[in-house]
Amino acid sequence: MAVLAGLDRTAAGQFMVCRPIVAAPLTGWLLGDVAIGLQVGAMLELLWLGRLPVGAAIPPDDSQVAVGCTFLAVVSQAQTGLPPQAVAAASLLIGMPFGKAGQLFDRLARLANARLLNKAELALDRGRFECLERYHLQGLWHFAAASLATLTIVVGGGLLCLPIFLSYLDGPLIQAAPWIYLLFPLIGIGSMLSGLKVPRASLLFGVSFVFGLFFLALR
Repeated sequence: MAVLAGLDRTAAGQFMVCRPIVAAPLTGWLLGDVAIGLQVGAMLELLWLGRLPVGAAIPPDDSQVAVGCTFLAVVSQAQTGLPPQAVAAASLLIGMPFGKAGQLFDRLARLANARLLNKAELALDRGRFECLERYHLQGLWHFAAASLATLTIVVGGGLLCLPIFLSYLDGPLIQAAPWIYLLFPLIGIGSMLSGLKVPRASLLFGVSFVFGLFFLALR
């Protein structure tokens, strides 16, 4: 799942399987708990929706954070018996900082692929067309390896820190979990609004939000 999401993120396909709202539930399904995966994906999706790996922009690897945090949440819930909402929130709070490692590994993969591009251009000049497929597969492997490395950091760091976090904060965490669930979308919405170039974006969002609530009340 980590390799599939990592390749879909930039290198191949781009069918949006890499988005947290898709990758996390799929990972939860593979681990036997779709509900936890959906909770993790829903919290992460809005948070990083405004930061996409387009062009030279390299945001933290939200795909591997989604996959890794879902794994951490499923394992922690099975071991501790805490409510799924609490372990999902704890896994995200612990796992998200480790997602910054994805920027480093992504840069290393792009640097390696830049060298492959130079080799491919030389091969074309010399008429060695049989080398191009090998270089292309090597480029895919670089992104796959970067995804696995990021997942290893997220899961490894989470497995080390999460038991300590849960042992001391399981009670307050259960009480605070609903507010944490509210906080993630609000931060994501604020981040998206700050990046919009539409005049009066906050006003338009506020009016749409009020009309949405009004429509739900009428139903």
